[in-house]
Amino acid sequence: MKKAMFAVAGKVWLSAVFMLVILTTSFPRSVLAAPAQLFGRDPKPEDKTRLLTGKVLDSGDNPLPDAVVYLTNTHTRSVKTYIVGQDGTYRFPALQPTIDYEVYAQFKNHKSGTKTVSQFDDRQQVYISLKIDIK
Repeated sequence: MKKAMFAVAGKVWLSAVFMLVILTTSFPRSVLAAPAQLFGRDPKPEDKTRLLTGKVLDSGDNPLPDAVVYLTNTHTRSVKTYIVGQDGTYRFPALQPTIDYEVYAQFKNHKSGTKTVSQFDDRQQVYISLKIDIK
């Protein structure tokens, strides 16, 4: 009885080895061994940029036209600026989600507090109001 079970198990094992040899010689390696880092990931990570919008307001929540908003990339320390319109709104598109940014506004030698857009905040659209006390 033991010899019969061993013979069957040996045939199954031999069949498995035979199939493995056929698979590895018949298909390109890229089909059989996809890199582990690709599993569960979006193939186009460049499409996942973020949008930062907001308003520059005075202490009475009125827009401050012509205020300048400064956005600093904390990794490279590069700075982008935006001059707000009559409604006080600003917009910074195409921000990288893996970078922290700092944003603040200036209006006639007065400055808002600095706010941070964190890489750990997973929102694709971030809205930040910047208040400047002009008194």
